[in-house]
This record gives sequence, C-alpha cells and structure tokens, in this order.
Amino acid sequence: MTPPLAPAGWSRWLVPPAALSVHLSIGQAYAWSVFKPPLESALGLSGTASALPFQLGIVMLGLSAAFGGTLVERKGPRWAMTVALCCFSSGFLLAALGAATEQYWLIVFGYGFVGGIGLGIGYISPVSTLMKWFPDRPGMATGIAIMGFGGGALIASPWSAQMLDSFGAGSKGIALAFLVHGLVYAVFMALGVLLIRVAPPGYRQGGDNGTRPASGAAKPAAASLISTAQVSAKSAVRTPQFWCLWVVLCMNVTAGIGILEKAAPMISDFFAKTDAPVSVSAAAGFVALLSAANMAGRIGWSTTSDLIGRKNMYRVYLGVGAVMYLLISLFGDSSKPLFVLCALVILSFYGGGFATIPAYLKDLFGTYQVGAIHGRLLTAWSVAGVLGPLIVNRVADSQEAAGRSGSGLYGLSFTIMIGLLVIGFVANELVRPVHPRHHVPAPKEAADEHVTSEQHHAA
Repeated sequence: MTPPLAPAGWSRWLVPPAALSVHLSIGQAYAWSVFKPPLESALGLSGTASALPFQLGIVMLGLSAAFGGTLVERKGPRWAMTVALCCFSSGFLLAALGAATEQYWLIVFGYGFVGGIGLGIGYISPVSTLMKWFPDRPGMATGIAIMGFGGGALIASPWSAQMLDSFGAGSKGIALAFLVHGLVYAVFMALGVLLIRVAPPGYRQGGDNGTRPASGAAKPAAASLISTAQVSAKSAVRTPQFWCLWVVLCMNVTAGIGILEKAAPMISDFFAKTDAPVSVSAAAGFVALLSAANMAGRIGWSTTSDLIGRKNMYRVYLGVGAVMYLLISLFGDSSKPLFVLCALVILSFYGGGFATIPAYLKDLFGTYQVGAIHGRLLTAWSVAGVLGPLIVNRVADSQEAAGRSGSGLYGLSFTIMIGLLVIGFVANELVRPVHPRHHVPAPKEAADEHVTSEQHHAA
C-alpha cells in the first residue's frame, strides 16, 4: 500500500489531480439534497429524517479524520485513499440495498456511517503529501484538492437528478442510482490511488522534481508565524495555537453553513413580500451560484494566502464576513443584488477557510504530522455542521411562532453569526508562533542528523 517514490523528472503537478479524483468524488456529499424529496416520497420520511444520512456523514467525517489522522500519516496517502475508496463506495452500495429493500436504517448506516468514514479519511488523505510536494505554495496546493470537495456537488447534483429521471424516483430507482454512484466513484477514486507518488527523500525545494528548485517561490507575509521546526500531533493539541485555530475554523464554518443549509428558502423568504419574489427555479440557481462561490473560494483565497499570509487571510474571512452579514441584515431585503453578492462572498470565505487551514497548520506545526493535526482540527467542522443549521432553523422557527415573516425570520440569527465571526477574529489575533518546548525533530530528520554525526566522527 506504500506509494512508490517519484522517479527523477516526475512532475509534482500530477499530485493535485490524484487528490482531486478523491475530493471530487467525496464532494458528492453536498448533493445529498437531490435525494431528499424522492426518499421522503418513496419511504414516507419527514424532512428531518431524510437529512439523517448527510448529518451523520458530516459527523463521521470529523470523527474519522480526528481518530484516523495519525494512521494516515503513518501508512501514507495510498493507504488512506484506498480506505476512502472502499468505505465511500461501500456506503453507496449499502444505501442501494437499503433503498431496494425499503430499510431506511440501512441507508443511514451505509451512506452516513460507513460512507462518512470514507469522507473523513479521503478528505485528509492528500493534505500532508501535497504540502511536502509544494513547500513554496502550500495554500495553492491544498486549495486545488479541497476545491474538489466544494465542487463535487456541481457534478453530482445534475448527474443524480438525471439518473432519478431515467430510473424513476421510487425506491428501486433510488437504489439503482446509489448503485451507479458506488461503482463509478470506485473507478474514479482508483485513479488517484494509482497516480499518487510521494516526494523523494531530501526533497526540500519546490519544483517539478526532487532536484530542481522552483524559481520565484511565493514568500508569504507574516513570515514570523512560519516555523521550520516540527510538532507532533500529540503535542499540537496541547498548544493554545491549535485551540485558537479550532475556534477560528468552527466560527467560520458555522457562519457559512448557516446560509448554505437554508439558502433556497432563505432567499425566497427575504423577497416574498416584494415586487420581485424569487421563483423556485431562481432559488435553485442561487444555490448553484453559492456552490460555485464555495468552490472558487477554495482555490482563489487559499492561493492568495500564499502571498499575504494565513493570519491576514483569516482576518479577511472573519472581519469582512461579519460586514457581509451586517449588510444582509440591514439592507438585504431591499436589494436583491446586494443580498446575492454578500451571500456569495460569505460562501467563498466558507470554502476558502477549509482550503487555507491546512497551510496555516503547516506554518505553525511543520509538515511532520500535519495530516493528523488537520484531522483533529476537523472536529470543529462536526460541531459547526450541527451548530450553524441549528441556529438558523431554531431562530427562524421561533420568529415564525412569534408572528414574524420574510427577512424578520433571520435577523436574530444573522446577529448571532456576526458575534461568532467576531469571536473567531479575536481567536485568530491570539495566534502566535508555537513555543520551542513543543518542537520535536521528525524521525527522518533525526535519523539524518544521526547519520551525519556518524560520518563526521568517521572522518
């Protein structure tokens, strides 16, 4: 299961496509809503019940990434991608069996639990490898891969809808669509398993192979936060920097997912009482635009972070994000272009935050066990995945019960989001370089030092 070392002259630009093959596949999770109405109709489910597979999948993503991160670092990217392939595809096959037999618990177990493990392991599988291949552009490298997770729904949504139109929206049609998903994604993810290569020993510079350094490598701002030392995953979780970044990620994701989860009904509610109400098709188009912004932000903003520094980038995500929420709250119901523009910016920050955080971790903790550290940090996503929708939906329900309607359903929740983003902004400002007492040499580096010492004594 160990991927071969890259031969001389092998292009490092083949690594991002390998990562993309996995992330574009597991990014299907964002297209789960396509299956909600057919499942509710075929199996007599409520809207809450039909969301269970997706919710459990996101929870398992965070947990499996946290508990499996160390294994991913130890066993390498090919092992991780293979595990992701097996779990994610098996989850679809189990869900297909559940739909065919009309056993909804099997769909929840297959797609949510088993498939969710594939989501988590697959999500972190290429992170460490990419940053070792692209030490000069870590934000761009991880952004390319993680962009796939945000953009996977752009492929999966129309594809799934077309299959349901062709196979039928009953339990048998849903089962067949799940079956096709499981088989096709297995083949597509296998391309990444076969293509992935690890950097040769001693690879330090950027470039197309292990010997030629990159020219004009980006030098990010706030370089004082960039450490050449290494920190283990066990030590990292004991540092205040880790928990500051946990808060930063949790607040940023909560704010983004608050709009993403309820996007279509939200824009409809905002303009329901205006002269230009939003149609169902226009609301669906708005959701597609948000997905595009989510994807574009992952590569655009993470690449920008290589130039201006990770801390400055998160100042933009959190500070400007709070301003965007304030503008929607104050003027969103009077200007449709303003509402859409602010929402697109917020969702681009949502995606960018995911893509930038691995490089931020690399800056602070080194590349030694950055995949494992990243996995532990993704528990913030699990919390935010519950917190964001809970805030928006609970507040909207309470405001509706109080007799409010339209944009009045969301004013309080947007105020809460602004407060959370401010908390994240403060947490980002508290990030400082990791204290040297947490630094440990990576095993390989220690071995290199030992060999050098022996050669010196021999001489």
